[in-house]
Order: sequence, then C-alpha cells, then structure tokens
Amino acid sequence: MTRKKVKLAFIMNDSARKATYKKRKKGLMKKVNELSTLCGIDACAIIYSPYEAQPEVWPNNIGVQRVLAQFKRMPEMEQSKKMVNQESFIKQRITKANDQLKKQIKENREKEMTEVMYQCLTGKGTIANLILPDLNDLGGLVDQTIKDISRRIESLKKDTTGKGVAVTPESVPPRAHGSVGDHASSSNNEMMMRGHVLQAWEKIPMVDPNMSGMGGMQKTQWFTDWMNNPSEQNMGLGPGYEMAPFVDNPNLMWPNHYFP
Repeated sequence: MTRKKVKLAFIMNDSARKATYKKRKKGLMKKVNELSTLCGIDACAIIYSPYEAQPEVWPNNIGVQRVLAQFKRMPEMEQSKKMVNQESFIKQRITKANDQLKKQIKENREKEMTEVMYQCLTGKGTIANLILPDLNDLGGLVDQTIKDISRRIESLKKDTTGKGVAVTPESVPPRAHGSVGDHASSSNNEMMMRGHVLQAWEKIPMVDPNMSGMGGMQKTQWFTDWMNNPSEQNMGLGPGYEMAPFVDNPNLMWPNHYFP
C-alpha cells in the first residue's frame, strides 16, 4: 500500500504536530547516523523544540563541538556557499518546479503539433482552424522534421558509398568435351546467367586425328559409311561425340534423323 503524500504546511492541531515532531525527529537522527556511518563523514544534528527544555544533539556534545569548530575554521565565503534556510530552500524548490513545468509544457506542445502534422499528412486533419501561434509552431516543427530527414538521407548515402565493394567477375571454368548440342546449350546458359563475354572456345577436333593418315579412297569410303549408317557411334569423330537424334527434323537440306 502506497503512503499518502503529506502536505508541506504547518500542522495546526497541537497533538498531531507533537506526534509528527517526535516521529520525524527520530527519523532525522537515524538518517544522520546512517550518512555518517556509510560515507565516513563528520556530521552532527542540533534540534531545538518547545516540547523539551534542552536541545537534542547527535552524536553527543563533544562530537557536535568538533564539527562546529571545523566549520568555523572554513573561510566565510565557503561557509555560506551551500548554506540555506527555510526561505531559501523553498525558493529553490519553487524555481526547480517552474523549470520542470516549462519543460513539460514544451514537450506537450511538441507532441500536440506532431499529432496535427501527421493528421494533415494523412488527410484526417486541416490547418484551417489553427490560430497564428499554432501555425508558427507547426511551421517550425515541419522545418525541423525536413532537416532531420535530409540529414538522415545524407548519412545513409555516405554509409552506402563507404561500404561499396568492387566485385570481380568469376573465372570461367574449363568446358568439358561433349556433344555439339551440349556445348551450344552450355554456352547460351552461361552467357545469359553469368553475363560474361565468353572467349573463343578451344578448338575441338571434329574428326579423329588418326584419320589424317587415310588416303583419298579411304576418306571417301568413311564418308559413305557415315551417310549410310548414321546410328552408329562416333564413326571416326572425335572422342566424346555421339549422334544426337531428332524426333522430328524439319530441315529439308538434311532430312536425316541423326546429327553429329
């Protein structure tokens, strides 16, 4: 259960005032004792009251005299530097409260104008009913918002520019020797997918190098056999070449169903 906030004002009722004095005096003495013990400082307390003939002191008379003597040895300006009485203490509290109030009013005004600005941007509000002070505050808020956005854009541009990395094109892997159809498909796919300008392929012999020793009649016979038996494998072509069948060949110049 939270404790009720006490109104800081003189207690008119005598019995209530006396009870409050005893309770608060005990708490004050306890706080001074804790402060001195925890922080290792010299402190004392002297309390005069109409309810007791002698002032109540803490820790004792000798301790109070030692602290007072130390205080008197200080320069006069230093003595009064942080010295306050009840009037000056209350004035400090009032000044602090006024500053907090002004700060809160300013924050509330900014939130109010921000809400109006977003309502106007979304079409849910209008500036037709605003008075001149409101328009001035709204204009200042819009200008500040635009500046913040511009600074943010510039910051993002700098970050993007600073993090740019040069990308080197990948090296093109060596091509395996396969059928002509495989080579053409591989070439097209690489050009489309990788965007590289392909260099000229290494030359692959279409005919077995051993055929270079054939005579004219032998070469003629090889060509005749190749035309008459297109389904046989390689038939003197280079290694890895096979006949690629066409299901429907529309080429009138080459009506054969096989193509090397």
